[in-house]
Amino acid sequence: MTPRLASGVWVSAYLTRLRLADIPAYVTAKGDAEAGAVVVKVALMDGTARAYERRSDLMTGARAWILLAECEEREVDALISRTRARDPDLWVIELEDRQGRTLLEEPGLSE
Repeated sequence: MTPRLASGVWVSAYLTRLRLADIPAYVTAKGDAEAGAVVVKVALMDGTARAYERRSDLMTGARAWILLAECEEREVDALISRTRARDPDLWVIELEDRQGRTLLEEPGLSE
């Protein structure tokens, strides 16, 4: 089993990749630097948004980004607020991109 990258290091690398792709991104909630989960929200600039979270498959142990929500931005924000209330170690990264680009499918980010 490959050791997991510390959350703070992953977030820093992800923000760099987003900046290089000219995708505005902000850390709106800083979680645990070592093991905090990460939620990525992308605002589509039309009043809607999507939220993604990385989860492990219980059968295989493989990790993948799953879509948590895709709806009005205020509803996505409410979901993230409820999730953060249950998990104060959660990182929240917000992106702004009309095309909905997150780069989460790219090598090094998707695993």
